[in-house]
Amino acid sequence: MEVYEVRDEMYSITTDVSKLDVNVIHQFLSKESYWAQSVPMHIIEKAIKNSLCFGLFYKDVQIGFARLITDKATFAYLADVFIINEFRGKGLSKWLMKAIHAHPELQNLRRWLLTTNDAHGLYEQFGWTKVPDDYVYRFMMRHNPDVYKNMENA
Repeated sequence: MEVYEVRDEMYSITTDVSKLDVNVIHQFLSKESYWAQSVPMHIIEKAIKNSLCFGLFYKDVQIGFARLITDKATFAYLADVFIINEFRGKGLSKWLMKAIHAHPELQNLRRWLLTTNDAHGLYEQFGWTKVPDDYVYRFMMRHNPDVYKNMENA
């Protein structure tokens, strides 16, 4: 897979998984996020391995992350988007979304999905909309919110 990178002064975004700081990602997701509390490190590692990941860096320090579960042809699910607290309010989440949407292998996808509790305003700036009422009934899910609490090696 070809590496995609975007640079701006002291910041960079890359899809090079060898540059990702899995400890930073795990710390944020397992301790600070509302959606992945207590997620084990091995689950993060597996998710990274099987996703298209975007690391956001200040100099050489990872400060943000997002990943897509995608076939790169028709569909993408955006997940685990974050900027660490010290770097929020600098427009970096917008820059990260712009870079993700500009990725050459993600053009012409028929459908993108995500779930968010608090970032609707960010995503709406990039053409995302709430699922229309006449579509909601089509969606189904299996949800196990306590899965990490019940895992061995957690």
